[in-house]
This record gives sequence, structure tokens and C-alpha cells, in this order.
Amino acid sequence: MKLELELPDSILAALRRSPGEFSRNLLLAAASKWYEAGVLSQERAAELAGCSRSEFLTGLARFQVSPFQETSSDLQNATRW
Repeated sequence: MKLELELPDSILAALRRSPGEFSRNLLLAAASKWYEAGVLSQERAAELAGCSRSEFLTGLARFQVSPFQETSSDLQNATRW
């Protein structure tokens, strides 16, 4: 599927990105957020971002998203026998 966006040239200039770079960054940002929200798995988020799973995990750091989806309460419950 192809999605087309209309953006003012000033946005790309302000971000100092080419249209291709902007597109890749936008997909990575969306994939990171949806992964963080638990909507997408790492595999599907990487697919959306157009990169390998290891590249996606590296990309999460750019958006300060943890690669782990477990919450602190999940971890506490896992340590109880």
C-alpha cells in the first residue's frame, strides 16, 4: 500500500531531512510508538519500519522506548512462586 502525505517544504527544511529520510523516520517513529503501546510485536513493528528486527531494536533508543514490554508489576508477579 502506498500512502501520500502533503507537507510544507519548511517542515523538511526545519528537520534537515530529505523526503526519503523523513519517510523512514516517520515509519520508525510510528512503529516505535505502536510497539511501546503493545499494538505491534517487535517483528511487525520492524516490518512497518522497513528494517530488520535488530535495526528496529537499535532504533527504539532514538525514541527512548524500552525494548522490553514487561511492566514492573509483570516482573514482580514473575518472581513470586
